[in-house]
Amino acid sequence: MSRAWGAPDTEPTRLLLLRHGRTPLSVERRFAGRGDIPLTETGHAQAEAAARRAAEIGVDVIVSSPLARTRLTAGYAADLLGLPVELDEGFVETDFGIWEGLTFAQARERDAEHVDRWLSDPETGPPGGESFARVAERVAKARDALLERHRGRRVLLVGHVTPIKVIVQQAMLAPIEALYRMHLDTGCLTEVDCYADGPQVVRSLNDTAHLKGLD
Repeated sequence: MSRAWGAPDTEPTRLLLLRHGRTPLSVERRFAGRGDIPLTETGHAQAEAAARRAAEIGVDVIVSSPLARTRLTAGYAADLLGLPVELDEGFVETDFGIWEGLTFAQARERDAEHVDRWLSDPETGPPGGESFARVAERVAKARDALLERHRGRRVLLVGHVTPIKVIVQQAMLAPIEALYRMHLDTGCLTEVDCYADGPQVVRSLNDTAHLKGLD
Protein backbone atom coordinates (compact mmCIF):
# COMPACT_ATOMS: atom_id res chain seq x y z
CA MET A 1 0.00 0.00 0.00
CA SER A 2 1.36 3.41 -0.95
CA ARG A 3 1.61 6.31 1.44
CA ALA A 4 -1.08 8.98 1.60
CA TRP A 5 -1.16 11.31 -1.40
CA GLY A 6 -2.93 14.38 0.01
CA ALA A 7 -4.65 16.15 2.89
CA PRO A 8 -7.73 14.51 4.46
CA ASP A 9 -11.01 14.86 2.60
CA THR A 10 -14.63 13.82 3.04
CA GLU A 11 -15.49 13.12 -0.60
CA PRO A 12 -13.41 10.31 -2.05
CA THR A 13 -12.18 9.73 -5.55
CA ARG A 14 -14.37 6.88 -6.74
CA LEU A 15 -12.83 4.24 -8.97
CA LEU A 16 -15.38 2.30 -10.98
CA LEU A 17 -13.32 -0.62 -12.25
CA LEU A 18 -14.65 -2.32 -15.37
CA ARG A 19 -13.16 -5.53 -16.70
CA HIS A 20 -13.30 -5.57 -20.49
CA GLY A 21 -15.96 -7.58 -22.31
CA ARG A 22 -15.65 -11.20 -23.33
CA THR A 23 -12.99 -12.19 -25.87
CA PRO A 24 -12.30 -15.41 -27.80
CA LEU A 25 -9.49 -16.21 -25.35
CA SER A 26 -11.60 -15.61 -22.24
CA VAL A 27 -14.27 -17.97 -23.60
CA GLU A 28 -11.64 -20.70 -23.93
CA ARG A 29 -9.96 -19.76 -20.63
CA ARG A 30 -6.62 -19.02 -22.27
CA PHE A 31 -3.88 -16.77 -20.96
CA ALA A 32 -4.57 -13.32 -22.41
CA GLY A 33 -1.93 -10.76 -21.58
CA ARG A 34 -0.46 -8.24 -23.99
CA GLY A 35 -2.02 -9.64 -27.16
CA ASP A 36 -4.41 -7.31 -28.99
CA ILE A 37 -7.49 -9.51 -29.20
CA PRO A 38 -11.02 -8.39 -30.15
CA LEU A 39 -14.28 -8.64 -28.27
CA THR A 40 -16.80 -11.33 -29.14
CA GLU A 41 -20.38 -10.41 -29.99
CA THR A 42 -21.28 -11.07 -26.36
CA GLY A 43 -18.30 -8.98 -25.29
CA HIS A 44 -19.65 -6.00 -27.21
CA ALA A 45 -23.05 -6.49 -25.57
CA GLN A 46 -21.40 -6.65 -22.14
CA ALA A 47 -19.50 -3.44 -22.85
CA GLU A 48 -22.68 -1.67 -23.89
CA ALA A 49 -24.55 -2.86 -20.79
CA ALA A 50 -21.68 -1.83 -18.53
CA ALA A 51 -21.63 1.61 -20.13
CA ARG A 52 -25.32 2.09 -19.33
CA ARG A 53 -24.72 1.02 -15.73
CA ALA A 54 -21.72 3.34 -15.42
CA ALA A 55 -23.86 6.22 -16.68
CA GLU A 56 -26.42 5.47 -13.97
CA ILE A 57 -23.73 5.51 -11.29
CA GLY A 58 -22.12 8.66 -12.66
CA VAL A 59 -18.74 9.11 -14.34
CA ASP A 60 -16.55 12.19 -14.78
CA VAL A 61 -13.48 10.63 -16.37
CA ILE A 62 -12.79 7.51 -18.45
CA VAL A 63 -9.36 5.86 -18.27
CA SER A 64 -8.43 2.70 -20.15
CA SER A 65 -5.60 0.28 -20.70
CA PRO A 66 -4.34 0.80 -24.26
CA LEU A 67 -5.07 -2.76 -25.43
CA ALA A 68 -7.81 -3.25 -28.04
CA ARG A 69 -10.24 -5.17 -25.82
CA THR A 70 -10.22 -2.43 -23.18
CA ARG A 71 -10.34 0.43 -25.67
CA LEU A 72 -13.32 -1.16 -27.41
CA THR A 73 -15.06 -1.63 -24.06
CA ALA A 74 -14.30 1.94 -22.97
CA GLY A 75 -15.59 3.24 -26.29
CA TYR A 76 -19.18 2.36 -25.42
CA ALA A 77 -19.05 4.47 -22.26
CA ALA A 78 -17.26 7.27 -24.09
CA ASP A 79 -19.94 7.41 -26.77
CA LEU A 80 -22.78 7.28 -24.25
CA LEU A 81 -21.32 9.88 -21.90
CA GLY A 82 -19.63 12.13 -24.45
CA LEU A 83 -16.27 11.82 -22.70
CA PRO A 84 -12.78 11.21 -24.11
CA VAL A 85 -10.84 8.09 -23.18
CA GLU A 86 -7.51 8.63 -21.43
CA LEU A 87 -5.12 5.74 -22.19
CA ASP A 88 -2.76 4.61 -19.41
CA GLU A 89 -0.05 1.98 -19.97
CA GLY A 90 0.20 1.42 -16.22
CA PHE A 91 -3.05 -0.55 -16.20
CA VAL A 92 -2.16 -2.97 -19.00
CA GLU A 93 -2.61 -6.68 -18.29
CA THR A 94 0.15 -8.98 -17.02
CA ASP A 95 2.70 -10.09 -19.59
CA PHE A 96 2.21 -13.86 -19.65
CA GLY A 97 5.30 -14.47 -21.76
CA ILE A 98 5.38 -17.80 -23.58
CA TRP A 99 2.06 -18.79 -21.98
CA GLU A 100 0.18 -16.19 -24.02
CA GLY A 101 -2.72 -17.88 -25.82
CA LEU A 102 -2.29 -21.20 -24.01
CA THR A 103 -4.83 -22.87 -21.74
CA PHE A 104 -3.77 -23.59 -18.18
CA ALA A 105 -3.62 -27.29 -19.03
CA GLN A 106 -1.32 -26.62 -21.99
CA ALA A 107 1.04 -24.47 -19.90
CA ARG A 108 1.12 -27.16 -17.23
CA GLU A 109 1.84 -29.86 -19.79
CA ARG A 110 4.86 -27.89 -21.00
CA ASP A 111 6.31 -27.11 -17.58
CA ALA A 112 4.29 -28.23 -14.56
CA GLU A 113 7.03 -27.27 -12.10
CA HIS A 114 7.12 -23.66 -13.28
CA VAL A 115 3.31 -23.40 -13.24
CA ASP A 116 3.29 -24.68 -9.65
CA ARG A 117 5.85 -22.06 -8.64
CA TRP A 118 3.81 -19.35 -10.37
CA LEU A 119 0.68 -20.42 -8.49
CA SER A 120 2.41 -20.30 -5.11
CA ASP A 121 4.87 -17.41 -5.45
CA PRO A 122 3.84 -13.89 -6.56
CA GLU A 123 7.51 -13.14 -7.30
CA THR A 124 7.57 -15.84 -10.01
CA GLY A 125 6.41 -14.87 -13.48
CA PRO A 126 5.71 -16.97 -16.56
CA PRO A 127 8.82 -17.66 -18.66
CA GLY A 128 9.59 -14.42 -20.47
CA GLY A 129 6.73 -12.70 -18.66
CA GLU A 130 5.85 -10.62 -15.62
CA SER A 131 5.33 -11.67 -12.01
CA PHE A 132 2.26 -10.58 -10.06
CA ALA A 133 4.58 -8.75 -7.65
CA ARG A 134 5.93 -6.65 -10.51
CA VAL A 135 2.42 -6.01 -11.82
CA ALA A 136 1.39 -4.85 -8.35
CA GLU A 137 4.22 -2.30 -8.24
CA ARG A 138 3.33 -0.99 -11.69
CA VAL A 139 -0.40 -0.74 -10.98
CA ALA A 140 0.13 0.96 -7.61
CA LYS A 141 2.24 3.63 -9.26
CA ALA A 142 -0.33 4.16 -12.02
CA ARG A 143 -3.21 4.28 -9.52
CA ASP A 144 -1.48 6.87 -7.35
CA ALA A 145 -0.78 9.04 -10.39
CA LEU A 146 -4.40 8.71 -11.49
CA LEU A 147 -5.61 9.75 -8.03
CA GLU A 148 -3.42 12.82 -8.14
CA ARG A 149 -4.73 13.79 -11.60
CA HIS A 150 -8.40 13.24 -10.83
CA ARG A 151 -8.84 13.86 -7.12
CA GLY A 152 -12.46 13.97 -6.03
CA ARG A 153 -13.81 12.76 -9.37
CA ARG A 154 -15.63 9.59 -10.43
CA VAL A 155 -13.30 7.62 -12.66
CA LEU A 156 -14.35 4.74 -14.87
CA LEU A 157 -11.18 2.66 -15.22
CA VAL A 158 -11.47 0.01 -17.93
CA GLY A 159 -8.89 -2.68 -17.37
CA HIS A 160 -8.00 -6.32 -16.94
CA VAL A 161 -8.26 -9.04 -14.32
CA THR A 162 -4.88 -8.67 -12.63
CA PRO A 163 -4.71 -4.86 -12.38
CA ILE A 164 -8.27 -4.70 -11.00
CA LYS A 165 -7.49 -7.43 -8.47
CA VAL A 166 -4.36 -5.54 -7.42
CA ILE A 167 -6.34 -2.35 -6.76
CA VAL A 168 -8.82 -4.31 -4.62
CA GLN A 169 -6.10 -6.24 -2.80
CA GLN A 170 -4.21 -3.08 -1.89
CA ALA A 171 -7.37 -1.21 -0.89
CA MET A 172 -8.13 -3.99 1.61
CA LEU A 173 -4.53 -4.07 2.92
CA ALA A 174 -4.53 -7.76 2.03
CA PRO A 175 -1.38 -9.72 1.21
CA ILE A 176 -0.59 -10.05 -2.47
CA GLU A 177 -1.52 -13.73 -2.25
CA ALA A 178 -5.14 -12.51 -2.12
CA LEU A 179 -4.92 -12.18 -5.92
CA TYR A 180 -5.22 -15.97 -6.08
CA ARG A 181 -8.51 -15.85 -4.14
CA MET A 182 -10.51 -13.43 -6.29
CA HIS A 183 -12.66 -14.05 -9.35
CA LEU A 184 -13.72 -11.37 -11.84
CA ASP A 185 -16.12 -12.04 -14.71
CA THR A 186 -15.81 -10.31 -18.07
CA GLY A 187 -17.83 -7.09 -18.08
CA CYS A 188 -18.05 -6.93 -14.29
CA LEU A 189 -17.91 -3.72 -12.24
CA THR A 190 -16.03 -3.17 -8.99
CA GLU A 191 -16.12 0.05 -6.93
CA VAL A 192 -13.37 1.42 -4.69
CA ASP A 193 -13.47 4.74 -2.84
CA CYS A 194 -10.06 6.35 -2.36
CA TYR A 195 -9.58 9.08 0.26
CA ALA A 196 -6.73 11.53 -0.19
CA ASP A 197 -5.18 10.82 3.22
CA GLY A 198 -4.78 7.13 2.43
CA PRO A 199 -7.80 4.97 3.34
CA GLN A 200 -9.49 3.06 0.54
CA VAL A 201 -12.84 1.27 0.81
CA VAL A 202 -14.11 -1.50 -1.46
CA ARG A 203 -17.80 -0.82 -2.08
CA SER A 204 -18.53 -3.72 -4.45
CA LEU A 205 -16.72 -6.57 -6.18
CA ASN A 206 -17.51 -8.44 -9.41
CA ASP A 207 -20.93 -6.86 -9.88
CA THR A 208 -22.59 -8.50 -12.92
CA ALA A 209 -26.23 -7.51 -12.36
CA HIS A 210 -26.17 -5.35 -15.50
CA LEU A 211 -25.18 -8.40 -17.59
CA LYS A 212 -28.29 -10.41 -16.79
CA GLY A 213 -29.67 -12.16 -19.84
CA LEU A 214 -26.62 -11.62 -22.05
CA ASP A 215 -25.48 -15.25 -21.87
